[in-house]
Amino acid sequence: MLSFSLLSLALSAAFQTAASFGVDPCSAYISLNEPWRNTERHINTSHGAPMCDNIMDGEWYRFTGFAGDAMPTFCIQENFCGTHAPIWLNGSHPMLPDGIVSVQACASFNENCCLWSDTVKVKACPGGYYVYQLPKPSVCFHAYCGHFYDICDVADCVGHCDGEEECHCNEGTILGPDSQTCLDINECEDNNGGCSEVCINLQGSFRCECGIGKSLGSNAVTCEDIEGCSNNNGGCSHDCVLMDGGYQCQCPRGLMLSEDNHTCQVPVQCKSESIEVAVPKDLVGGLELYLLNYSCKALSNGTHANINFNLKSCGTAIEVVGDKIIARNTLTGIPKQTPGSNGDVIIRTSKLVIPITCEFPRQYTVSEGYVPNPANSPLQIMGRNHGLFPFALEIFKSKEFDEIYKDTPPVLKLRDSLYFGVEPLMHVDGLQALVENCFATPTPSGDDIMKYYLIKDGCINDDTVKQETSTDHLVKHFYVPVFKFVGKDNKKVYLHCRVLVCGALDTNSRCSQGCRRRILRSTKTEDTGHRWDHLLSGGPIVIDVE
Repeated sequence: MLSFSLLSLALSAAFQTAASFGVDPCSAYISLNEPWRNTERHINTSHGAPMCDNIMDGEWYRFTGFAGDAMPTFCIQENFCGTHAPIWLNGSHPMLPDGIVSVQACASFNENCCLWSDTVKVKACPGGYYVYQLPKPSVCFHAYCGHFYDICDVADCVGHCDGEEECHCNEGTILGPDSQTCLDINECEDNNGGCSEVCINLQGSFRCECGIGKSLGSNAVTCEDIEGCSNNNGGCSHDCVLMDGGYQCQCPRGLMLSEDNHTCQVPVQCKSESIEVAVPKDLVGGLELYLLNYSCKALSNGTHANINFNLKSCGTAIEVVGDKIIARNTLTGIPKQTPGSNGDVIIRTSKLVIPITCEFPRQYTVSEGYVPNPANSPLQIMGRNHGLFPFALEIFKSKEFDEIYKDTPPVLKLRDSLYFGVEPLMHVDGLQALVENCFATPTPSGDDIMKYYLIKDGCINDDTVKQETSTDHLVKHFYVPVFKFVGKDNKKVYLHCRVLVCGALDTNSRCSQGCRRRILRSTKTEDTGHRWDHLLSGGPIVIDVE
């Protein structure tokens, strides 16, 4: 074991040294050759725990040996590749002239081919193989898959097959850079495979899928509305009841219909610091409930099974869609092995799967507040699946941005500097923020006719405003010389900032655009969809003019 550890450390150090000198990853990679990684290997929990790639940290890797030739570019079912959520490449492999390309990597779970996703870098190497820069998965149990691809042999040769003719591949595959390996073609990359809604790439083919309440038509690509309960239970997750002129989905006691009117879910309280779920005992008697991270289990209080988690724990997946930050997890129930202390001796269902979704606005307005005021405390929408992902606009005492004014408003002179910043109340990976507008008013009202913009359209509007760099993409710190509004009675200044939250990997997002002053107004599109503007007013910045 010691020699193996020393060898691993040596390989890691050698790789890091090579990477730091800009060595071609085709000649500086780590081999992944574990047999359990192969797409043909189904997980067998009786022979050990599922595997997890939580030791990876963005190095370059090559699939070799029994692991396979390359990553699969088609959907892999859960519980294969030696893990619960296998990771596959949702895109095509590059050719030699393409160099290093970025491709989406998806993790499959709960019949969702891409429940989680991240971006990996891929390069085709002159030796006819591929190398991958693989980030550490955000959740266990996730692991990267390898696949044995078909090899073009003599029977596939065009001509007399004397060893020099060009090989060809079967339909749905394409010849790889080694002129031997037949790689899968991702049909979904071309016009979504012709599917009207969801396209899922498969090995050598693809399939179309439809959303809730719809089914595939006879052409297998067009989605049509489901007419009644006889067709796929009407798309209902639980009970489908015929009504006059149609049907209606219904839920067991303790669950409620989500906004799609088809899926049953438990009432969820979405808060910035926690997501709270309480499932009635009548629904889960005899079952043990846990989230995607198996270590997060529900506790019973006699009437409900309760579980609390947050945006960074228990396998919660974060996704930015339009003007919403969507947090997803899944609550699964399996029968207990022994009766519980609260009298659970029977079960009414063999398995329970409840999706949990919280939606948070990614765009809203915050204003600084210093004097404690319960009526104006940070607003939290506590609905079944909506919540507030809040920021705080803080005034700091120094350029270190480590101490804020808490109980009393700051009193500053005109020759002082005003240090302020926008910070999230919870730090979540995979998101970035843009302070799109920051302006000052002489009154608490953000609608005051007298406004002075410090930041506008993501651009510094006052040359005296300086921004401090931060390693956290959600934290924004600024400082500016203290100022006051014209008029002897204007001795107070209020700040108001409009913040936008985006996915960190979304290169087309408004956050990635940054300053938009240079973009023509004719091409500027306004953000629409879910949006809540919250104005959190409080005490002022007092200007000492003496």
